Amino acid sequence: MGSLLDSYTTELRRGTLALAVLSQLRTPQYGYSLVQLLEKAGVTIDQSTLYPLLRRLEKQELVTSSWDTTESRPRKYYVLSGYGLEVYEQLKSEWKKMTLELKSLLEGDDNIESN
Repeated sequence: MGSLLDSYTTELRRGTLALAVLSQLRTPQYGYSLVQLLEKAGVTIDQSTLYPLLRRLEKQELVTSSWDTTESRPRKYYVLSGYGLEVYEQLKSEWKKMTLELKSLLEGDDNIESN
């Protein structure tokens, strides 16, 4: 059962990580600052997952990136594009709707089990 549960958990996380990352890119962030923001909210993501996700979001034109070379160490900053903001708002709305639907189903499940 462990590997099946792990597989479903991974699937659930994969879908939510993109939304979590997009939610933090309304202001420019670089990789490590993004990891910190997400972890502060209880969302753990390692760099081997984050950077490919950021590259995919950039390829899909949801985020744009730019280098800041003013510090001693150059950093690549990511931020939502106009299109990315639209998609993010729609995904957020869809997420809220799905969460309400699932909550209703799962609470119904709890009531059945307690009888």
